[in-house]
Amino acid sequence: MVSIYFLSRKALTPITIMVIPHENLKSLNLKIPLLGILLSLLLFTMGTVQTFKLIVNGLRYSSLMGKVDFYTQRFTEWNSTMTALTQAEKDFRRIFSLKSKDNVLDAVDTSYSGDIDIENFIGEVQKNVERVDEIKDYLRIQKDLYLATPKGYPVEGRISSPYGKRANPFSGAKDIHSGIDISATPGTPVEATADGVVSYSGWNLHSGYLVVIEHGCGFSTAYAHNKRNLVKIGQQVKRGDTIGQVGSSGRSTGPHVHYEVWEKGRRINPNKFVEGRS
Repeated sequence: MVSIYFLSRKALTPITIMVIPHENLKSLNLKIPLLGILLSLLLFTMGTVQTFKLIVNGLRYSSLMGKVDFYTQRFTEWNSTMTALTQAEKDFRRIFSLKSKDNVLDAVDTSYSGDIDIENFIGEVQKNVERVDEIKDYLRIQKDLYLATPKGYPVEGRISSPYGKRANPFSGAKDIHSGIDISATPGTPVEATADGVVSYSGWNLHSGYLVVIEHGCGFSTAYAHNKRNLVKIGQQVKRGDTIGQVGSSGRSTGPHVHYEVWEKGRRINPNKFVEGRS
């Protein structure tokens, strides 16, 4: 009991604080109980701690907002990626539903979001994108090959002389006929059998008016004995474009198109290409 009384007296014992101004003014004496000073120090300390906490929380908030912005950007990227993947899936389903290989290649257009393991998810998405890119690259290559591969007849008509050994119509000797002859009415349009670039268009002593087209992927075709050529060297053509007219120029026994197919510099039998005509 005595100790409590003693402590309370000590706490209420005033302490004099003298304030002495620099000018010739009267000094100011302040009597403040010891308890008041202790409480002031305590409040000051608490305020300092609280202020420090606010500063730390502010820094944490800034860091948190940075992370929010980061993940928001990532989710935006994922959304764009998933949208692209969904569209690609629709495109592939539409293309492969055509069943026929020719129809598929004709239709190919090559002229382009509990706890989440973020990094793993990004990796999986990237793998899927790479797989889609591989499929697109494969289809692009296949379409290039498809467009460069001769297909169908260059003119409507009948085959009057096949590829292979035959009796030469001029000498009667056995020789190799390097293409097929397709008889047709003079002036009938002669069409390119694949996309390509005209590498020759002019007159040849034996072949008459001759057109040669380079298609790429190792293929080239020749169209001989035309009445006239309608394309120039360096001109780009598409499958089905008219390149000349049926005639009987050069060494010829009648109006027809002598049609040759070359692959990697060698003449080959055109039959398998004309038989693939749709």
